[in-house]
Amino acid sequence: MRIDMTGRRVLVTGGSRGIGRAVVALFHEAGARVAVNGASAQSTAAALAALGGGDRLVAAPGSVATLEGCRGVVETATSALGGLDVLVNNAGVADLVPVAALDDAVVDVMFDVNVKGVLFCTRFAAPHLTASGGSIVNIASISALMGAVQDAVYAASKAAVIAITKCHALELAPRVRVNAVCPGSVDTDMLHGVAQAWHGDVAAGLEAFTHGAALHRIAQPREMAAPVLYLVSDLASFVTGSVHVVDGGETID
Repeated sequence: MRIDMTGRRVLVTGGSRGIGRAVVALFHEAGARVAVNGASAQSTAAALAALGGGDRLVAAPGSVATLEGCRGVVETATSALGGLDVLVNNAGVADLVPVAALDDAVVDVMFDVNVKGVLFCTRFAAPHLTASGGSIVNIASISALMGAVQDAVYAASKAAVIAITKCHALELAPRVRVNAVCPGSVDTDMLHGVAQAWHGDVAAGLEAFTHGAALHRIAQPREMAAPVLYLVSDLASFVTGSVHVVDGGETID
């Protein structure tokens, strides 16, 4: 069954690469008009070019690490799209940091993007989404659900995203639905960096990740985009405040 998003207005933060770009591509294929956010004008323009351009893709560049940055991204997107029906809070950064190396800078970078970005983009998008009866999907992580060595800061930031999802689902109801997706291991630049850090070699690290999932492989970014599309569609009209684990069985006890 094809989900038709024709005419829907969508903002994807962190849409220039990885899971975000896959979300943009799938929504665009479904007929949506999509504002693509990358941290810089250059990265956003490169993503638009890679996606083939066209009048249903617009640029909304800028960092989501500050309140004013989020305001600018949302204002650019809603101005270009004429409103907003869907917000996908996908932008995120990750780093593996041992306890002994923790400092303000490390914590601030991850919490500014991963937590403030979700809070503030939602703040500025909420009036538009309330007007349209729209939907939000926040991208969390299975790191929020399980322990991992040197992963405390990233895991804590993604646990915050789950808490935000549940609180905003209550606060923005009944006009706006808010849900979260927790990806497992996905073949992105971010995972490559983790694989290198943990195993000293990207290929060896990715191979190790395949053994942690019941499906014995890592996911492709499009396999994360599909649940996002479902959650904002009418097929999920009675779904809000939910956390969807999409991990190939990586967190099965």
